[in-house]
Amino acid sequence: MSGLTHLDETGAARMVDVAGKPVTAREAVASGRITMSPEAAEAIREGSAKKGDVLAAARIAGIMAAKKTAELIPLCHPLPLTRVAVDLAADETGVTATATAATEGKTGVEMEAMTAVSVALLTVYDMAKALDKAMEIGEIRLLSKTGGKSGGWVR
Repeated sequence: MSGLTHLDETGAARMVDVAGKPVTAREAVASGRITMSPEAAEAIREGSAKKGDVLAAARIAGIMAAKKTAELIPLCHPLPLTRVAVDLAADETGVTATATAATEGKTGVEMEAMTAVSVALLTVYDMAKALDKAMEIGEIRLLSKTGGKSGGWVR
């Protein structure tokens, strides 16, 4: 119909058949940012938020989310992830999250990396909302991917 792989010939949504694709090493890196008041950012950096270690909780939440991506995004394949890393950099105005997801499989891990970033940032919001309800999450994007038929890509 439109050339989109998640639509069949009638336009109905479908999960892409990856049975004939070769297994390759695949990796994706995504990032995003939450901005906030200087006071909230300072509490996160100092570890003095009332709910505890915001960055540690966000890191674990991001890793867990990557592993649940196929349950959250309807047409994603469940993947045997070989690695998920979530790095959080806190500064004077917020936190930047960078997630790396890897697998040896037949389809990519871009959605896993972006899901990890999204949930890590949502966790920062949840743990620091008492300090700043006006925090903003944004700039979530894929930075790079390797592997598969289309090869590598870098923003």
